Amino acid sequence: MAGKDYYSILGVSKNASQDEIKVAFRKLAHQHHPDKGGDPNKFKEINEAYQVVGNEQKRKQYDQFGSAFQNGQAGGAYGGFDFSGFQNGAYSGTNVNFEDLGDLFGGLGDMFGFSSGSRHRTPRGGESIEAILIIDFMEAVFGAEKEILIDKNIKCDKCGGSGAEPGSKIETCPICKGRGRIFKMQRTIFGSMQTEVLCSNCQGEGQTYSKKCSKCNGQGIHKGQEKLKIKVPAGINEGESIRLSGRGHSGLKNSSAGDLILRIRINPHKTFIRDGYNIYTKTKINIKQAVLGDKINIDTVYGEVSLKIPEGTQSGTVFKLKNKGVPKLRGGGNGDHLVEIIVNIPKDLSRRDKKILEDINF
Repeated sequence: MAGKDYYSILGVSKNASQDEIKVAFRKLAHQHHPDKGGDPNKFKEINEAYQVVGNEQKRKQYDQFGSAFQNGQAGGAYGGFDFSGFQNGAYSGTNVNFEDLGDLFGGLGDMFGFSSGSRHRTPRGGESIEAILIIDFMEAVFGAEKEILIDKNIKCDKCGGSGAEPGSKIETCPICKGRGRIFKMQRTIFGSMQTEVLCSNCQGEGQTYSKKCSKCNGQGIHKGQEKLKIKVPAGINEGESIRLSGRGHSGLKNSSAGDLILRIRINPHKTFIRDGYNIYTKTKINIKQAVLGDKINIDTVYGEVSLKIPEGTQSGTVFKLKNKGVPKLRGGGNGDHLVEIIVNIPKDLSRRDKKILEDINF
């Protein structure tokens, strides 16, 4: 312990503000926490430094007495500062500011029993639901309204989600006095200390009731079904999803519900092939149309459209029908309809047809 520079351990200057010291501590504690693969001794040293310079009163005494502060570690007090908590370089038997650690490690504090116990435990929220929504090709192009039935946990309509039988007496928990947490002695990596844990009598709610709801057994939720109308936006594509906030499983005791996530699957069309926002089709023409040109009708998602076939069109030529494709999901117009021309070559020609072709000077 002797000779340690707490400011150096935390990597801050002696003029650092309390906020700067706290930020430095959080960063180092996260880096060296044993449960994250860090060095336990280094973690204790960091915490030891923070307990002194992170406390304004102790920091003033540390800054004032310097080496005298270090000499006091063997026991007793110096100038009103108690050093009996420091033993052999480890920090034990003192009140650690575990509220900082509880916030930092997002639940690791609860594992060691040192989360900031001033708050009630929030009942566990409902889980999200993922499901497949199958739609037709044209519904994906132009949008649609679908009605679905979802199996899920729903809020109990008998108790209103509270978990208490209607008419039962609801009282403040006599064990934790409504705090949801109680104090107890517990051994941790820092030694024995007084910590806060969840009240087992009320399960952290701070309230008790004389009788559980007979329909949901005190959970505030039960299995059920919900009918929903889903608006499918025009232009949605295969694999994309629709998220409905709060339409997943209801949470325990009126806590927040999860989301409903619908993954889109699209039934194929017998004629149209979709590629992003473009639509692709093939159309056959005969030799005469290919050689001399023609006007033909093309089926699109918007109905028939006339397409001019110029003279000498080759098989495999692709024509673009601009803006006749799929509406873009987030605006900005439509895709295109691409038409590939296939020249139909007859297999059985009469002698007369063969003679005509032989006489044509290609």
